[in-house]
Order: sequence, then structure tokens, then C-alpha cells
Amino acid sequence: MMNFSSKIKKRFIAFFVVIALFAGLAYTPDYFEISKNLDIFYSVYRELNVGYVDDTKPGQLMKTGIDAMLNSLDPYTVYYTENDIEDYRYMTTGEYGGIGASVNDINNKLIIAEPYEGFAAYKAGLRAGDQIIGINGVNVEGKKSDDIGNLLKGQAGTPLKLKILKYGQNSPVEISLTREEIKTKAVPYAAILPDGQTAYIKLISFTDNCSGEVKEALASLKAKGYKNLVLDLRGNLGGLLIEAVNIVNFFTEKGQEVVFTKSKIAEWDKSYLSVNNPIDLQTPMVVLVDENSASASEIVSGALQDLDRAVIVGKRTYGKGLVQQTKDLVYNAKIKFTVAKYYIPSGRCVQALDYSHKDEEGRVEKVPDSLITAFKTKGGRVVYDGAGVMPDVKTPEEKYDNILISLVSKYHIFNYATQYHAAHKEIASIREFKLSDQEYASFVDYLKDKDYSYKTKSEVELADLKKTAEEENNFSEIKTEYDALVNRINQNKKDDLTKHKASIKKYLEEEIVSRYYFQKGRIECSLNNDTDLTEGLKLFSESGKIKSILTTIEKPNKPFNTKKKF
Repeated sequence: MMNFSSKIKKRFIAFFVVIALFAGLAYTPDYFEISKNLDIFYSVYRELNVGYVDDTKPGQLMKTGIDAMLNSLDPYTVYYTENDIEDYRYMTTGEYGGIGASVNDINNKLIIAEPYEGFAAYKAGLRAGDQIIGINGVNVEGKKSDDIGNLLKGQAGTPLKLKILKYGQNSPVEISLTREEIKTKAVPYAAILPDGQTAYIKLISFTDNCSGEVKEALASLKAKGYKNLVLDLRGNLGGLLIEAVNIVNFFTEKGQEVVFTKSKIAEWDKSYLSVNNPIDLQTPMVVLVDENSASASEIVSGALQDLDRAVIVGKRTYGKGLVQQTKDLVYNAKIKFTVAKYYIPSGRCVQALDYSHKDEEGRVEKVPDSLITAFKTKGGRVVYDGAGVMPDVKTPEEKYDNILISLVSKYHIFNYATQYHAAHKEIASIREFKLSDQEYASFVDYLKDKDYSYKTKSEVELADLKKTAEEENNFSEIKTEYDALVNRINQNKKDDLTKHKASIKKYLEEEIVSRYYFQKGRIECSLNNDTDLTEGLKLFSESGKIKSILTTIEKPNKPFNTKKKF
């Protein structure tokens, strides 16, 4: 027992020594304080390990402690055990060893959500709606998708046997396949839009060599003769900083500073320049962003805004202005931790939350308005720090109806699309496919025996009102009015399938199209009735509009930052 504890102590001392060495590059640490707290930590663990009534599961207990420690800093500082490395590799490279399919948990069943076109699951004939019953002889019925990830993933080239119940069949079949190196594309879709003049590129991640994919897409689309360009970064949570720099470089002069980082360790202060010749300096350009465009997405959109190279359209971005670095630890573990803040060409940092100042309950506050300052773009336009990238053209927030949320979250849209696919061998092209009113009526009929109940905000507030009235012993006085309101709300909800037909049909069409044309089809279909894209295309159609936006200088409503960069 004590030998085991000694090994644990050595591992933790090694872990904290690594951290101390990093910190030592910037300042002299309080070695006594570090040593004292390591001793306290070891003492606590030793006593638990020896005397706790149940098995403490050492590895799990340690990971819990490390995760809690790192989580007290910020959500981007993360510890990866050896078992987590496959997930880490996927996050940074977009690659992993597996079958190439996503899995949903639906009614205690493991259902294939989407096979990735061209990979092992697709080639083996697996399709959305098929149920996984067994993996390599292990019965997985009743398991969750999180439980089977390690069973499906593995080294490329290794065999795998799946027991599958194909949709619409009663007897399971055994399917043999070989795990492959799965590489998800950072640019899953690039095309000339129906106007014949606008190139559209969807970038979903900043993984290794995503800039190469963007460059390849630009070359392919340039051969088709585009006059306008849309880069879609919506939902892109970021990734590798250097890939963001490379992409900005495509549209800016060589030698331009794209981003610089500032750390407490001087050696990690760095300026990132565009080092290559640009690809396109002239084409009118729109970048689409939303509240889930973060980190590297904000470097690209923010830098192109600061350099007056593109008009940003959509919603305010997430506001992540922090830089992480990954270090190897003992036993093939890794730690990713925040080492710096980044600043885009105007000198602003878009970080929205101040993790260094939490309240007594550990909550993080947004950067207060009083600390937000104005900066100038290359041409003198006013931009602000401290709260993400504010679009030049803001679009309305997309409101998801309660009924749509329920239909999606309870997988009724997914399941109906699977049923539709089984009944229809083929459909029209992506741009031409539309559900008819009769087909939508069939979907409504399909829902008759399904549970898609939901509570509206009015219902929640009414329930609160009833509870308060009952506590005050006066509910009987308002019961008649209360019941009338409840009945009225229920009547309105019955009409929701008709009232919100347009938004429900849109999601249904996207899900159905994905059964036939997979991820590319889903993306292309989603561009129909896309508010952000429509606003972007308007800018191209209005003569001089983009130039006007990029040259109009307004009076700031905040004081200018007068410091040089920092």
C-alpha cells in the first residue's frame, strides 16, 4: 500500500514541478508555499487511500482532483489522461481512428445518427436510423453513446464486428469492417451560390492544415469565376492560432501583423505576421459569424474587420481572447493551459469574461462596460474590445420555437426523416427539394401518438403564480381566471404545428436531405432561407455598399485606448 502511495506522490510531485518550471520562467515561485501544499495534498490522499471505507479508485480520484483544480482557473485549461489522447488528437487535427459515424441515444437505443461519406461505416452500409446492438461480441443494448466510444475507436487497420439492427428489419445482422484513420474536413462545403457570382466557403474548425483546405477551395472556386466571397465561420469554436493567421494571410498584404500574444512570461510574447503572398486582395468579402464563433474564428473575423478587408455579418461573437499551449506530462498525459491573451491588429482583445476576478460563489463576470474602450481599424473606423467581435451588419437573433425545440430534442424530426428515407428511394436535387403541404400533413399525422409536450414561458410563470397564491391561501379567488388562461394556452399550443410550420419544415427538409446527400447536403439545404447569408448577399447587390461600410467613420461612444498595444 505504501509503495503504491509513494508512486502516486512521485507522479504528483512531477506534475507540479512541471507547472512550477513553467512558472519559473516568468518569476521566482514561493517554493515553500508549493512544497507545503503538495505535502498537504499528499497527506489528504494518503489518508483517503488507506482508510476510506470504499475503494477510492486512485486514477479516477486523482483526475477528479486535477480537473477541479484546473476548472477553478478557466474552462480552457484541461488535463488529458492517456485514455483521452484520441479525443485530444481529434480536437487538434480532426483525425481519429474509428468507423466514421456519429451515434445518438434514442429511447435507450444506440442509433447511427450520420455515417461520414466515404469512410468505414458508410462503406459497410450503415445508415442513419440503424441500431447498434453489439460490438466485438459485447452486448451494448441499454448503453449510452459515451459508453461505447472507446469500443468503436481504435487504431486504424484493426478489425471490428458490429451487430446491427437495420432500420425496418426485425433480425439483426453482423457486419465486419476495419477501422480507418478518420479525417473530418474543416471545409465540408464550398460552392458557387445560385446567383452565379458568389463563392461560399463553410469552415467548421481550425484544425491542422485547415488553411490548406480553404486555399484549395479558393482555387477551385476561382476557376469558376466568382465576383464575391462569403466565408462562413458560424458555429466554429476555433482551434489552432497559426491556422487563423494563415487564413487571414490569404486576404491581406505580406508582412501585416495579424495577431500578437501577451503573456506573463516574456518569452511567450509573440507577433504573428502574414508571411506569404496573398491570394485575393480585391474581391468584395463578407464573413458570417454568430455567438458560437470563438477563438480562432474571432482572430480571422476580427483581423479582417480591423484591416478593413471584409464586412462582418451576423451576431456578436463568443468573446474568447485567450491562448492555450499544450505540454506533455508523465505517463503519456498532457495538460493544455492558458498562457496568454491575444490582440488583433487594432490592438484590442475580444475576451468577454474576466476569469482572474470571480465573485465569492466562483461566478465569472463579463468585462464591465466602464472598462470597454474604443480602437481604430486600419482606415480609422471605430471598433471595441472586451466583448467579442461586433458585426458591421447585425442580424436578428434567431428564436427557436418551443415546439421545434421539443421535436428536435425528442428526435421526432430525426425519426421521421429516417422513415421518409425508407419510403422514398430518391428525392429531388438539394436546391430543388421541398416538402409538399401533403407531406407536412403526413408528419403532423405521424406525431399523433408521439410525446412532444413542452412548457411555454407563460405556463412556467402561471405555475409560479399558482404556487405563490396557494402559499398565501388566496388561490381560490383567482382560480376561474387561472383556469381560463391555462385553457387558452393549451388551445394555442394545439395550433403550434400550423403556426410554426415554416421553421419546422426547414429543419425537416435539412434532416431528410442529409439522408440522401449527407453532410454536404445538410449544409447546402440549410442555406435556403438563411437570414445571415441573405443580408450578406444584399451587400453585394447594392452598388458601393461594402465600400461604404468599410470607409464610414463614426463617432465613438467610448474613450479611445491611448496605450501602445498593451
